Amino acid sequence: MKILIFGIGGVGGYFGGKLARAGYDVTMIARGKHLEAIKKNGLEVESINANFKVKPDLATDNLAEVPTPDLVILGVKSWQIQEVAKQLKPIISAETMVLPLQNGANNVEKLQEILPKKNILAGLCHIVSFVEKPGKIKHVSFEPRITFGEIDNSNSERIKQLKKVFYKAKITNFIPENIQLEIWKKFLFIATISSLGGLTRVSIDKIRESEYLYNLLQKTAQEIKLIANAKGIPLAAEHLEKAFEIIQNQPPGTTASTQRDIMAGRPSELENFNGFIVKEAEKLGIVTPVNKMIYECLLPMESEARNN
Repeated sequence: MKILIFGIGGVGGYFGGKLARAGYDVTMIARGKHLEAIKKNGLEVESINANFKVKPDLATDNLAEVPTPDLVILGVKSWQIQEVAKQLKPIISAETMVLPLQNGANNVEKLQEILPKKNILAGLCHIVSFVEKPGKIKHVSFEPRITFGEIDNSNSERIKQLKKVFYKAKITNFIPENIQLEIWKKFLFIATISSLGGLTRVSIDKIRESEYLYNLLQKTAQEIKLIANAKGIPLAAEHLEKAFEIIQNQPPGTTASTQRDIMAGRPSELENFNGFIVKEAEKLGIVTPVNKMIYECLLPMESEARNN
């Protein structure tokens, strides 16, 4: 199987590294000094499970060099998906599987605007990892897991085949009964903490310590549940409780990657998190005042980051 990993950040680097280590034909799309280091020395992964180093079959920033892949794993940010899909369109075949692992609730819909529906799978992942330096990925928390499935939740032959691929690469994976629900469960958690963290510029334990801020967190999550339910996603009270159990268990100093992007003045996933909720609410005639407040407060910073 020919596998293309588009984006060798914390997600693409870790899972792409595992697939290359298992002997699959892996191409990595990276850029700048990170690409130079991978081409020269291979990709190094430092993990809480085991450290390893791999040399991909090809590392490049030029898609014209890439053979038609059987599987594409998207390791870019959710706001980059549509541009990446346009770049992928000329090199994929009718049989190519495209698996998005981004945070966000509407990544599949974005892909469907550009790529044939039959190429697209739905997915997400759980991992805390990042690029520590050019050519090196550091995995610091969570047992890495990929959750994936067909958009219609059917148990297709290609889904069974992909599970075997992940199994051979020793990647923990899960095919749920309802992939859309799993995507929204993660979205509920990450969208709840990310932008309020970016707005307050403090770690999650500091937000927990403030009765006012913690109440805002809860209201943010409740509004997200409202939108999910209006769209037919069976997000329930038990899922909110589970999300807040995870929030309570985050160690002191924890921040989300979107929060770190906002604080560093980089383009973030604001539009795909709170912005998505606000815009879906307007379409559905639902009021989401907390998400709108957070979104509008951060929007000037986001616009400036994108202009720069």
